[in-house]
Amino acid sequence: MTFVVTESCIKCKYTDCVEVCPVDCFHEGPNMLVIDPDECIDCTLCEPECPVDAILSEDDLSEGQRHYLDLNAELAKLWPVLNERKPPPDDADEWKDVKDKLEYLER
Repeated sequence: MTFVVTESCIKCKYTDCVEVCPVDCFHEGPNMLVIDPDECIDCTLCEPECPVDAILSEDDLSEGQRHYLDLNAELAKLWPVLNERKPPPDDADEWKDVKDKLEYLER
Protein backbone atom coordinates (compact mmCIF):
# COMPACT_ATOMS: atom_id res chain seq x y z
CA MET A 1 0.00 0.00 0.00
CA THR A 2 1.09 3.57 -0.61
CA PHE A 3 -0.10 7.05 0.12
CA VAL A 4 -1.30 9.29 -2.69
CA VAL A 5 -1.43 13.05 -3.17
CA THR A 6 -4.78 14.12 -4.61
CA GLU A 7 -6.07 17.27 -6.29
CA SER A 8 -6.42 19.27 -3.08
CA CYS A 9 -2.66 19.84 -3.33
CA ILE A 10 -2.89 21.53 -6.73
CA LYS A 11 -2.01 25.22 -6.47
CA CYS A 12 -1.55 24.87 -2.68
CA LYS A 13 1.61 22.77 -2.46
CA TYR A 14 2.04 22.98 1.29
CA THR A 15 5.14 21.00 2.21
CA ASP A 16 4.43 20.14 5.85
CA CYS A 17 4.25 16.50 4.76
CA VAL A 18 7.77 16.49 3.37
CA GLU A 19 9.27 17.52 6.67
CA VAL A 20 8.01 14.41 8.51
CA CYS A 21 8.70 11.86 5.77
CA PRO A 22 11.49 9.44 6.76
CA VAL A 23 12.23 8.55 3.13
CA ASP A 24 12.56 10.58 -0.06
CA CYS A 25 9.18 9.76 -1.59
CA PHE A 26 7.88 13.28 -2.27
CA HIS A 27 8.49 14.89 -5.63
CA GLU A 28 7.81 18.52 -6.46
CA GLY A 29 6.15 19.77 -9.61
CA PRO A 30 5.31 23.33 -10.62
CA ASN A 31 2.15 23.49 -8.50
CA MET A 32 1.67 20.11 -6.81
CA LEU A 33 3.54 17.44 -4.88
CA VAL A 34 3.31 13.72 -5.61
CA ILE A 35 4.40 10.57 -3.79
CA ASP A 36 6.54 7.94 -5.46
CA PRO A 37 4.73 4.66 -4.70
CA ASP A 38 8.00 2.73 -4.99
CA GLU A 39 9.61 4.81 -2.23
CA CYS A 40 6.64 5.26 0.14
CA ILE A 41 6.99 2.99 3.18
CA ASP A 42 3.40 3.47 4.35
CA CYS A 43 4.48 5.05 7.62
CA THR A 44 1.33 7.25 7.81
CA LEU A 45 3.29 10.28 9.08
CA CYS A 46 2.51 12.56 6.13
CA GLU A 47 -1.26 12.18 6.02
CA PRO A 48 -2.14 14.12 9.21
CA GLU A 49 0.39 16.86 8.38
CA CYS A 50 -1.36 18.02 5.22
CA PRO A 51 -3.41 21.15 6.00
CA VAL A 52 -5.72 20.54 3.01
CA ASP A 53 -6.21 16.77 3.46
CA ALA A 54 -4.67 16.08 0.06
CA ILE A 55 -2.90 12.88 1.14
CA LEU A 56 -4.83 9.63 1.32
CA SER A 57 -4.00 5.97 1.67
CA GLU A 58 -4.55 4.22 -1.63
CA ASP A 59 -7.13 2.07 0.19
CA ASP A 60 -9.12 5.21 1.04
CA LEU A 61 -9.29 6.62 -2.48
CA SER A 62 -12.80 6.92 -3.88
CA GLU A 63 -13.49 5.53 -7.33
CA GLY A 64 -13.22 9.07 -8.70
CA GLN A 65 -9.79 9.51 -7.09
CA ARG A 66 -8.19 6.23 -8.20
CA HIS A 67 -6.50 7.91 -11.17
CA TYR A 68 -4.32 9.88 -8.73
CA LEU A 69 -2.45 6.68 -7.90
CA ASP A 70 -1.27 6.41 -11.51
CA LEU A 71 -0.71 10.16 -11.77
CA ASN A 72 1.55 10.17 -8.69
CA ALA A 73 3.57 7.25 -10.06
CA GLU A 74 3.91 8.90 -13.48
CA LEU A 75 4.88 12.36 -12.25
CA ALA A 76 7.26 11.07 -9.55
CA LYS A 77 9.44 9.74 -12.39
CA LEU A 78 9.57 13.20 -13.98
CA TRP A 79 9.78 15.59 -11.04
CA PRO A 80 12.69 16.08 -8.62
CA VAL A 81 12.70 14.79 -5.05
CA LEU A 82 11.75 17.30 -2.39
CA ASN A 83 13.05 16.46 1.07
CA GLU A 84 12.78 19.73 2.96
CA ARG A 85 9.95 22.07 3.79
CA LYS A 86 9.60 25.25 1.79
CA PRO A 87 7.11 28.11 1.76
CA PRO A 88 3.83 27.51 -0.09
CA PRO A 89 2.89 29.66 -3.08
CA ASP A 90 1.78 33.16 -2.13
CA ASP A 91 -1.81 32.43 -3.16
CA ALA A 92 -2.04 28.94 -1.60
CA ASP A 93 -4.62 29.97 1.00
CA GLU A 94 -6.88 31.29 -1.77
CA TRP A 95 -6.86 27.84 -3.43
CA LYS A 96 -7.11 25.54 -0.40
CA ASP A 97 -10.92 25.25 -0.45
CA VAL A 98 -11.33 25.20 -4.25
CA LYS A 99 -12.68 21.92 -5.64
CA ASP A 100 -12.14 20.34 -9.06
CA LYS A 101 -8.62 21.69 -9.58
CA LEU A 102 -7.21 18.99 -11.87
CA GLU A 103 -7.45 21.30 -14.87
CA TYR A 104 -4.90 23.59 -13.17
CA LEU A 105 -2.24 20.91 -12.78
CA GLU A 106 1.01 22.01 -14.40
CA ARG A 107 3.24 19.22 -15.58
